[in-house]
Amino acid sequence: MYARHVAHAAAPDDAGLRSALEAALAVIPRERFLPPGPWHLARLSGGYTPTPDDDPVYLYQDVPVAIRPERHLNNGQPSFLAGLIARGRPERGMTAVHVGTGAGYYTALLARLVGEAGHVLGIEHDPDLAAFAVDALAGLPQVRIVAGDGAAMPLPPADLVLVNAGAARPAESWLDALTVGGRLILPLTAGPLPGTPITRGAVFLIERRDGEHYAARCLSPTLIYPCAGARDPEAELALARALAAGGQEAVRTLDRTAALPEDRCWLRGPGWCLAYG
Repeated sequence: MYARHVAHAAAPDDAGLRSALEAALAVIPRERFLPPGPWHLARLSGGYTPTPDDDPVYLYQDVPVAIRPERHLNNGQPSFLAGLIARGRPERGMTAVHVGTGAGYYTALLARLVGEAGHVLGIEHDPDLAAFAVDALAGLPQVRIVAGDGAAMPLPPADLVLVNAGAARPAESWLDALTVGGRLILPLTAGPLPGTPITRGAVFLIERRDGEHYAARCLSPTLIYPCAGARDPEAELALARALAAGGQEAVRTLDRTAALPEDRCWLRGPGWCLAYG
């Protein structure tokens, strides 16, 4: 029931992808990718509600579950993360990169979708979480987990790059890694919510059209944990101003030059801008 509900919410208009998501979710035990129960379920109003005991039945609902509650670090909402993965159009045999793999649950979902002929590189900034993910994903030989800064290290050519944390700017390595037709799922966020590290912003889908041109569009608002390697004060200030002004729904391209005039750019950084259509 959990797998069917989440898959339908994630890909309501694509029967083939919805079926693949359902089949994958149905065989991945969520409890394997979490600390021992009882668990802390995130509340919409903020904070957590502890489960009465360590029965995994409480995990099979569409809610985030704390991995490190003291840090507000969660295994995110299944329909939201599965929906972002669906927007990347995963297929058998693809190569995917998961930046911010956490404890590995959504890395496992990617691995099931690309199959044994595919490859998934998971990158986690926290070395303890990376070690946990290595153990949890041991049964999936198509997965490789590394600890480090996913915004700084070179990446292999990839058909899909999923950034599972809030960046203030796109890392050059993410854009460079995309094959022609490859997709980047990119949450751009600025400013933490009061009393938490959680940042607010919007998720963008970036698609490489050819060697130099990228299509871009805004998918949804988001609240998400920050990406440690892809934030700096100047980029965050520029993004905060752009988000406050609005207009992200009109973004249609990502341009990797400084040539576009200001009135074409929703958000500009050194050598790039998200531009209107």
